[in-house]
Amino acid sequence: MRFSLLLICTLLFSCKGAINPPGNMLNRDKETPETLPLHTLKLPDGFSISVYARDIDNARSMSLAPDGTLFVGTRSAGNVYALRDTDNDQKIDQSITLLEDAKMPNGVVFHEGDLYVAEVSRILKFENILENLNKNPQPVVVYDQYPTETHHGWKFIDFGPDGKLYVPVGAPCNICESDEIYASLTRINPDGTDLEIVQHGIRNTVGFTWHPVNGDLWFTDNGRDMMGDDMPACEVNHATEEQMHFGYPYCHQGDTLDDKFGEGKNCNDYTAPAQNVDPHSAPLGIEFGKDLMFPSKYKNQAFIAEHGSWNRSKKIGYKVSLITLDENYQSTGYSPFIEGWLDEATDDVWGRPVDIEWMPDGSMLLSDDFANVIYRISYDG
Repeated sequence: MRFSLLLICTLLFSCKGAINPPGNMLNRDKETPETLPLHTLKLPDGFSISVYARDIDNARSMSLAPDGTLFVGTRSAGNVYALRDTDNDQKIDQSITLLEDAKMPNGVVFHEGDLYVAEVSRILKFENILENLNKNPQPVVVYDQYPTETHHGWKFIDFGPDGKLYVPVGAPCNICESDEIYASLTRINPDGTDLEIVQHGIRNTVGFTWHPVNGDLWFTDNGRDMMGDDMPACEVNHATEEQMHFGYPYCHQGDTLDDKFGEGKNCNDYTAPAQNVDPHSAPLGIEFGKDLMFPSKYKNQAFIAEHGSWNRSKKIGYKVSLITLDENYQSTGYSPFIEGWLDEATDDVWGRPVDIEWMPDGSMLLSDDFANVIYRISYDG
């Protein structure tokens, strides 16, 4: 009987915690938060990692409110959560589901008392969210004219220094030419008016931020598939002005023309990446370091969450990396900061980093949509 129930559960993928990401061949049974092998993760000396929130189905983008409420979006689960640490023990003990069965509500951002949520084709807003967490709040629609394609349709969103909401629109394909709205970064006013396309040639960014010193935009971008295991590199890009073009679909990794759409093009006509990262590693979240808790050498350096490959003969990624910058904002290195979610000897995977958020004390939060947890990384050295 026990074997039969297990078999049925396995076939239906309906047991708690089961997951089968589309297109992924992750060949390891999922761990529970209690059994996650955190001891196998490699961090720099003086750093430690713990589980901050557990059983958060498909935890993806995060946004922290001033009172400590952490809002979390999802892609495949279709939910948006509000998480709270009510006893200040550095662990979440209250979870409220604000939205269910939504269309890939990946992006969340708290702004001036309201929570904005990005579905595939529209932006929702929960007004005065902190006052209404336990009152079954209902969102209003801010904007509903984004494309409906789900291929790269999930969105990361954030408010820029100009007070506008930035919303990417991924390419509706692996590689193709498409209408101008696609493969772009757009922005709108908080009330949904005045849509503008700000940047071009971006295949699919699921993480961006602004440098804390000069306010320049930095973003990750996932390279195209089906060019082989080692081509092309994924990218971290730096926009020094508006209306720049970052190459897609004509030029990849700053120096390689596409075998179809690159004909007659020149990579010198497009903005090269600030840093190429591992091919197919799927960099998502990006944040600049703070020195409230971390050593000062990490201040204003770029941390990126590499979700990991799904289409490579030997897996790559599944780590948090660090890109160091000089005084001219040029990359001086790309190296692992935390690794170990991928066992390189066996190709087994037990976690997939997604997004990064900073706590007021300077510790780092990191979401994991495969292990269904959020980690807290602290410096104790």
